[in-house]
Amino acid sequence: MIRYPILQRGTTVGVTAPSSGVQESLHPLVNEAVRRLEEKGYPVICGETVWTQHKAKSAHASVRAAELQAFLQDERIGLIFPPWGGELLIELIDQIDYSQMQPKWILGYSDMSVLLLAVTLVTGIATAHGTNLIDTRGTYSDETTAMWETVLSTREGASVPQVSSNRYQKQWDHEHPSPCVFHLTEPTAWLTVSGADVTVRGRLLGGCVDVIRHLIGTPYGDVQAFQHHFIHDEPILWYLENCELNVADLRRSLVQMRLAGWFGNCSGILFGRSEANKPIDGYAAIDLYRELEDELGVPIVYDIDCGHVPPQITFINGAVAEVKVSGGKAAVVQIFEK
Repeated sequence: MIRYPILQRGTTVGVTAPSSGVQESLHPLVNEAVRRLEEKGYPVICGETVWTQHKAKSAHASVRAAELQAFLQDERIGLIFPPWGGELLIELIDQIDYSQMQPKWILGYSDMSVLLLAVTLVTGIATAHGTNLIDTRGTYSDETTAMWETVLSTREGASVPQVSSNRYQKQWDHEHPSPCVFHLTEPTAWLTVSGADVTVRGRLLGGCVDVIRHLIGTPYGDVQAFQHHFIHDEPILWYLENCELNVADLRRSLVQMRLAGWFGNCSGILFGRSEANKPIDGYAAIDLYRELEDELGVPIVYDIDCGHVPPQITFINGAVAEVKVSGGKAAVVQIFEK
């Protein structure tokens, strides 16, 4: 049985940095994002780790874990919203008391997806893969990003629809800030390996391949146990995105996932857009996708709104999702089933 948190107006937001903190020159970005949340009616508590960054992490793993644990146990806090991802969240993954965890939202992506996936697999508590705090600092959010609030406010048993974005951001332009943070200039198209329309349904799990692959073989990456104990052996609909892996490394990682049984009961895989998908000796991402579809016998959809090429849909680990892709457009309905 999946347990779903609920975001309500007036919910206190806890900002902590279990991966990377924010260097002093960028503290104004955090302050802007916090101000936007408070304007929406969400009180904010910022932890000390948010304001520090040294040697690829906000603080020692024990310090990060202690602050995260305190936020998880603080009954005032209903949403944990890190400033962004980073590099070394996995250092604290075994320092969290999962047995005492109560449902509250954790929202983020990139390195944060290690924590999101581990929490859902171990506890059956739904977690939210979507925007980070820093990218909500604009005077408004684009329609895709803004859905995080609606999705997290969905009640157990209800459903929430989202649609693919109209445009995505090809590159950052920090010299010319946008009122909605992103510069959405390129037409979005969700594509299928088959070229045909696709409808796929399953329980969502996923994240950034670069980091979630390191959960394989640990007590925090037991997908089969999760399927058996929490979702009645229902098939999983994976959403995955690649931050920095070349295509060959991505292929190796996906083969490892398959060998570890992660795709053993799978209804499909959705891949996010990626700037990292550079061909290796003529071997391109589309070749990888075709091979994977042939090996698994399930639909592969790619260039979806997920990951490091914004904007991104808010995906809920543990929720049932039905995804329809037609003519480059997509409709995603998530159902908060137990």
